[in-house]
Amino acid sequence: MDQATRFHHAEPVALADIPALNPGAFRGQVLDLVREGGRITALFGRPQADQQVRLFAVLAFDQTGTLAVLTTDVTDGYEALTSDCPQAHWFEREIAEQWGIVPRGHPWLKPIRFHHSYRPGHDAWGRRDDESILPSTPSDRYPFFRVAGDEIHEVAVGPVHAGVIEPGHFRFQCHGEHVFHLEISLGYQHRGIERNLIGGPDKRTLPLVEQIAGDTSIGHTTAYCQAIETLAGCEPSLRAHAIRGIALELERLANHVGDLGALANDVGFLPTSSYCGRLRGDFLNATALICGNRFGRGLVKPGGAGFDLDPARIDTLSHSIKTSQHEVEGAVDLLWRSLSVQSRFEDMGIVTRDVAEALGLVGPVARASGINCDVRRDFPRGIYCFDYIPDSTGSRGDVQARALVRTLEIRRSCEFLIQQLAHLVDGPIRRPIGSLAPDRLVVSLVEGWRGEICHVVLSDGQGRIGHYKIVDPSFHNWIGMSMALRNQQISDFPLCNKSFNLSYCGHDL
Repeated sequence: MDQATRFHHAEPVALADIPALNPGAFRGQVLDLVREGGRITALFGRPQADQQVRLFAVLAFDQTGTLAVLTTDVTDGYEALTSDCPQAHWFEREIAEQWGIVPRGHPWLKPIRFHHSYRPGHDAWGRRDDESILPSTPSDRYPFFRVAGDEIHEVAVGPVHAGVIEPGHFRFQCHGEHVFHLEISLGYQHRGIERNLIGGPDKRTLPLVEQIAGDTSIGHTTAYCQAIETLAGCEPSLRAHAIRGIALELERLANHVGDLGALANDVGFLPTSSYCGRLRGDFLNATALICGNRFGRGLVKPGGAGFDLDPARIDTLSHSIKTSQHEVEGAVDLLWRSLSVQSRFEDMGIVTRDVAEALGLVGPVARASGINCDVRRDFPRGIYCFDYIPDSTGSRGDVQARALVRTLEIRRSCEFLIQQLAHLVDGPIRRPIGSLAPDRLVVSLVEGWRGEICHVVLSDGQGRIGHYKIVDPSFHNWIGMSMALRNQQISDFPLCNKSFNLSYCGHDL
């Protein structure tokens, strides 16, 4: 029997209407919903006054565009979902770390950010509150995965890298060049953003949201604003929605073009690499033309947009996008016509559809493996309710497919932008935001350039943010990166890593 509350994207749900099941029934219901075609989009804990932690499971049904939510209360532990539903793997590790709740039977229970439990005196690994928890060396509590054998060797990379990039630790189990397993250890960028959003909205809330992941400022800020507007009963104008859509697609273009250039660079194909490096800057400059900031800070605000587009600026943007699209297609055509490039891309870092579905991968990574999922189509909001962007999917699940999906999305995003700029409707760019409805839950989804962004906001009895949960697409996809390296050469790691291009700071919230 279905015991979950069904609702739609950006629709407020009264907390009192969400069923609270016993842990066994909760586990069974989540597994039933996954078998029904649901996908775990968020699984998190919220502390209660009685020392219990309330677990919330939010599942998305892409085929019907609906969501389901259910809860259970636990104190110290519950039977893990992961053993029967790998999608829950990373979520349950996070719950264990944050709240000291042990998912019993979890196959590889380790911290994902290496911080103290948010519940003093409760720790899933028996650590003291005053004990150092930095993963400087392997320990019995959370040892690195190891493959046994006389000729097996271990290669540790990072967290400090040679390039100007974020910190992350990668540990390979190898036989010669052959990789049996890659273990990824993150947490070095943990800033506590989710907890700092509680009690808002206030003056610092929007700047914090814009810095969840710097290369996805528009995506995350749009998700936040959609949630706040839903709780406040505010609907932005169609013009404001269109400006948000333009900004979101410009963000997608800048990053996809940059990724194709980086992939070309990783195989030593410098013509496309050099062209795309410049063209990425052109798309970033297009965003700066709208709001004065290349990453879109201040462009998306609750109630609408922070900047409007006058006719002269629209003409400049349209001309710039058409020119950049033509140049990108030329640069990328060089990439696809190079047999040496294709020989490196093909059959590299394969993630099959079955694995991608089992792990709950999202975005271009999932689409490259044949999973036709896109929030813009499945859970449309704003301008995407009126204008459809064609699907961009692959089937092979390798580096080539991930590059192909980006190529298709670049073309279709450019066409979408040109159409929007040519038919931008009149209207106010921002409407006032009232008080938030108390004791409500809202789920806000956005298709960022890496994939599905999910913000879950729970308001308290006074109409403030009582709890905030953010799921960046990287949270779903890092485990997919690990799977892509199995049975590859260790020298293939940079290329596979770039084909995913996941966020460290977006994960370490």
